[in-house]
Amino acid sequence: MPTPTDRVRRAERSRIRVMFDLAQRHDGDLVRLEVGEPDFDTPEHVIDAAASAARDGATHYTSNAGLPECRRAISDTLAAEYGVEHDPDEVVVTVGGMEALHLATLATVSPGEELLVPGPTWPNYETQATLADGTFREVPMPAETGFALDADRVIDAMSDDTAAVVLTTPSNPTGRVFDPDECRAVVEAAADNDAYVIADEVYLGLTYDGPARGIAAYTGHPDHVLTVGSCSKRYAMTGWRLGWLAGDREVIDEVTTVRESTTACASSVAQHAAIAALTGPQEPFEEMYEAFEERRDLVVDRVADIDGLSCPRPEGAFYAFLDPGIDAPAIDIAKYLLREHGVVLAPGDGFGDTAPGRLRLSFANSVDRLHEGFDRIEAGLAEY
Repeated sequence: MPTPTDRVRRAERSRIRVMFDLAQRHDGDLVRLEVGEPDFDTPEHVIDAAASAARDGATHYTSNAGLPECRRAISDTLAAEYGVEHDPDEVVVTVGGMEALHLATLATVSPGEELLVPGPTWPNYETQATLADGTFREVPMPAETGFALDADRVIDAMSDDTAAVVLTTPSNPTGRVFDPDECRAVVEAAADNDAYVIADEVYLGLTYDGPARGIAAYTGHPDHVLTVGSCSKRYAMTGWRLGWLAGDREVIDEVTTVRESTTACASSVAQHAAIAALTGPQEPFEEMYEAFEERRDLVVDRVADIDGLSCPRPEGAFYAFLDPGIDAPAIDIAKYLLREHGVVLAPGDGFGDTAPGRLRLSFANSVDRLHEGFDRIEAGLAEY
């Protein structure tokens, strides 16, 4: 019987999904704080635009790179909101941010080459490096600075084998927003090393304590930055699977060619939804942003009030990376809190080797459920 290839066998399920599946099999009332998905529905004007497009016959293939109107809307948004300048033909519309990241990795990492990522980090990057027949290397960021980006650590880890560095800001899992000067230093070192920076900025529209600027806007080497974005988080459109990759025209052209053999194109209907989200009324999205900011403040206050619990202040996204102050594997603590107290968190060892004892909390949930979740966390940690 044939067996799957080694690259497929080496891919592992994330601990986030392990907890998700355990929660699905659990009876009783659960406070679900493990998955990073907005609890809001997609606004009506976006749904209406998609429905109208479908009824009007927009149900066919688009070009591999996406509808010109959609690429223009993304290009305009990147420039106006985040200072990242790309012509529409330097943008490819993808099936969510995940496909954009996968294509960026395939385009930059050759077999045996290295994908470098500051840790703690989202686990999918390692799988994407594996699928490209590359190697994955996590560079630990210091816990004492709240896992802030330390450019010197990343630069010291670069070698002739380094093909790309992933910078995720705001960060999943910590919620930290990386300092512009540190980002700039990493990009300049990557350019000197003939490498790329893959800027995973799917949470950039959820930046709370300062301006939201893309990494490509900070540097004199924007041709060495590939920007990944998505409608999923900022626009509450996770199920629409609509993202983008923007960068140097030569890379985008090659990526577009590859898509002929993968997904061909993003959903035509989802692209019309994205156009409405990016160019239409912004008030619904501003209300969601304000709700997330309010929840962030709630998280900061509740963590401060629970003895022994701490976390870096989330500056963006909707995550808090909790330190429970307990010397035990995070997966054991997470399973205990689920089993005995009905609150679901993602274990920190699912985000690399940098902070294995931590727990990621998603505050993409209502204020009432967050309070209930923290009550259960407090009781659980006191009894553990």
